[in-house]
Amino acid sequence: MPDTLTLTIDGKEVTARPGQTLLQAALDNGIYIPYLCYFPGMKPWGACRMCVVEIEGARGTPASCTTPVADKMVVKTNTPLVHSLRQGILELLLSEHPHGCLTCHRIELCGPTDICLRHIRVTDRCVVCPKNERCELKDTVRFVGVPLETPLPYNYRNLPIEVRDPFYDRDYNLCIVCARCVRACDELRGDDAICMVERSGTVLVGTSRGTSLLESGCEFCGACIDVCPVGALVERKWKWEKATTTAFTTCPNCPVGCQMKIEVDRRGRLIRAIGDWNAPNGGMLCYKGKFGLEFVNNPSSLRRPLVRKDSHLQEVSWEEALAYTAQRLAAYKGSYAVLLGLRATNEDAYLAQKFARLAMASNAVDASYDTRPYLRRPLLEALGAFAPTGSISALAGARCFLVVNSNITEEHNVAGVPIKRARKANTARLVVLDPREVELTRYADLWLRPYPGTEHLVLGALVRLLLEEGLERKEAVGTVEGLDALRLQVQQFDPAQVSVRSGVPVEEMRRAVRLLAGGHPCAFLYALDNLAPAPAESASRAIVNLALLTGNEGWLFPLPPGTNQQGFLDMGALAGALPGHMAVDDASARQVLAQVWGAQVPDAPAVDFAGILAGVASKRIRAVQVVGGSPGLDTAVVHTLASAEFLVVHEHTLSPLARLADVVFPSATFAQRDGTYTSLDRRVQRVRRAVPPRGEERPDWQVFALLGQRLGVGGFAFASWEEVWREITQVVPLYAGVGMGSPWPLTPQRKRLLPLEVVAPSPVGNHDFPLALVVGRVLLQEGRPVQVVRSGRLNAIEREEVVEVHPEDARRWGVSEGALVEVVTPQGRQRARVRVAGKVPGMVSITHLFGQLAVQLASSEAVDPMLAVPRLEVLPARLEPVGA
Repeated sequence: MPDTLTLTIDGKEVTARPGQTLLQAALDNGIYIPYLCYFPGMKPWGACRMCVVEIEGARGTPASCTTPVADKMVVKTNTPLVHSLRQGILELLLSEHPHGCLTCHRIELCGPTDICLRHIRVTDRCVVCPKNERCELKDTVRFVGVPLETPLPYNYRNLPIEVRDPFYDRDYNLCIVCARCVRACDELRGDDAICMVERSGTVLVGTSRGTSLLESGCEFCGACIDVCPVGALVERKWKWEKATTTAFTTCPNCPVGCQMKIEVDRRGRLIRAIGDWNAPNGGMLCYKGKFGLEFVNNPSSLRRPLVRKDSHLQEVSWEEALAYTAQRLAAYKGSYAVLLGLRATNEDAYLAQKFARLAMASNAVDASYDTRPYLRRPLLEALGAFAPTGSISALAGARCFLVVNSNITEEHNVAGVPIKRARKANTARLVVLDPREVELTRYADLWLRPYPGTEHLVLGALVRLLLEEGLERKEAVGTVEGLDALRLQVQQFDPAQVSVRSGVPVEEMRRAVRLLAGGHPCAFLYALDNLAPAPAESASRAIVNLALLTGNEGWLFPLPPGTNQQGFLDMGALAGALPGHMAVDDASARQVLAQVWGAQVPDAPAVDFAGILAGVASKRIRAVQVVGGSPGLDTAVVHTLASAEFLVVHEHTLSPLARLADVVFPSATFAQRDGTYTSLDRRVQRVRRAVPPRGEERPDWQVFALLGQRLGVGGFAFASWEEVWREITQVVPLYAGVGMGSPWPLTPQRKRLLPLEVVAPSPVGNHDFPLALVVGRVLLQEGRPVQVVRSGRLNAIEREEVVEVHPEDARRWGVSEGALVEVVTPQGRQRARVRVAGKVPGMVSITHLFGQLAVQLASSEAVDPMLAVPRLEVLPARLEPVGA
């Protein structure tokens, strides 16, 4: 088959690719054919028939969205017959859709406050639709041309508008039944929260279960909203506002790095976020990216610097704040630390670490949260790699997935979408190793559910079984080091003994290695977010070994927290690192950097987040500068940092830590600045300013540049983020020549199997709480009754929770099937009904619905609730029978 085909559309000769539809070929060549049910990236549907055309030599008027192109095809898109058919189709649609304005000749003259001269009722007017001037139906009616008077009677559906579910409204009076939303949920997301339903003989869109999105398995990603061509589905917040400016930027809420278009109204408020359909995330966002950016519009955001005077923070000028801060910091050289929050950009991170080293003679630089260094160390040791080896956009091509101790669908949501789609299409196998019931366990071919903290033992046993059964990829192991040594070391991981300690049957482990060896390529995704550091490092090493043995070293995806952790590492802003992946304790590396900077890099010890807190407590670190917020800044950490002699905080709002600071600099949010992020798969991506400053906010890199100049240190005369970026490309060679949106190059320097040792699992329970409570969360639990009730302005879920208990534990605690108990942990207690079904002694589990979390986030009064979404933790617990 030729690479291109030639056809004629409306007298114009165009080229197309084999397999394309006529509609795709026309649009690619700048020829517009109206459509309503078609959407790029989804399967052709052919339901609305708006895109009908005539083809020479063919019968009838086929839909161009379902008709494949053919060589020498002659197509006519605007004949009298085609035009008449389109008008008739629109008349049918408008007979059930408000159209008082759609067909009116005065549409360009009327405003939302004008009185209609034709006495059209309010519900029939476009000017009161939340999607007015963003409506594809309106554009289609204008293009085709529909007469003011139509022959069909108009029937307004009079359906109630659904406004009680979180985040967005559903008005099915405006629905044209194109099914885009249903197909987006199914095809693009791998979900089935909404479907086509029949009401009184009329087909509409509705929830697939019950009447609320909370009980139908909605993950509130907003894909259905973004594909809706009319005003049937709209974001609730700012639904009536119109955009005056837009910008393409990077989501600041996780390290996947989804590209989005943000819309800003005339008052400078961020009113909408829409996924970029041309980016690697394919237009996908998650609940955090779609509905978690309202912190940008915080009316109480800081406008001017604050300095503590007479025990109170008082507004001052930038000049005074910078002078005071520089004067105070000059006394703390060598006893200073800087901590970076989740959303700091590469430019912020680079100048923060440069300032710490050159101006303050300190290597105490890190993120203000647990960066899980055990995720990246084995990659460096085995492959010489400083980052995940795969690309998230390539996950759709994997034929097997191993997901270890990861709540991907909540914490790295869009990275989980290809997995769900592959499982739904049955094109890949999925093995999940996690004691918690998370969303991906519902899709798994095999769910290995170990006792918490023994995951590394199970992984070691998998390595042994893979080698014992001869399932290693022969062409892969021929180029790796350390195979013979590994064969001896894995003898420690006796599958039978591991089974006793973990509760995972040996036969399930055998099945797992056969699935991993049989699916190539196989992707390995792991967050290890509930493991102690030593077991987590052991687990990470075993995962790397599994990838090497199966020839999948290019498909390793450690899943870190934060937004820009890869960028922090590249910039030298994580503990122990220098820019360009050089080590702090490497004298030659410090010498190389000194030549670039023209100043000596201090020979001071590297200090991580925990070490900085310990240093503050012991008075070894006396001054701390904290840039932005993070979940790591809990009450205890805030109390410790506040005890420093001098505390400087960069924030966009007066957070608990900022209230205790000596100086607070007003920080520009991601939407008010320019710069770059680096995603977890190494893509360097732009952050673009779209929202104007509300006061005197500045990007954090600029504060470090001005302080450096105040302290008389050379190399801080930066006037723009581009100037900082240019220096980054000189100091970090991998960034030189990298185009925005592209990953920096990664070539494994070696292939070395890592030694494995049996690490004792960290105990979960104790004398007072001898059980391990595993908390899970899923979108849907079939067979469990759910009641949706009104709670304030939103719906809420009411249901009796169930705690799964192993039969041995049930006997020990004197409880039986159906008994009512309280599950007590150091953090509180929860009432639940016993189900004697646990697989692992000593472990009890409760699984919540994501809808409960969605309501909690939507009703939160916190400025930035997405910054601290509750994690799925493993807690020590005990059972107390109710009434005993």
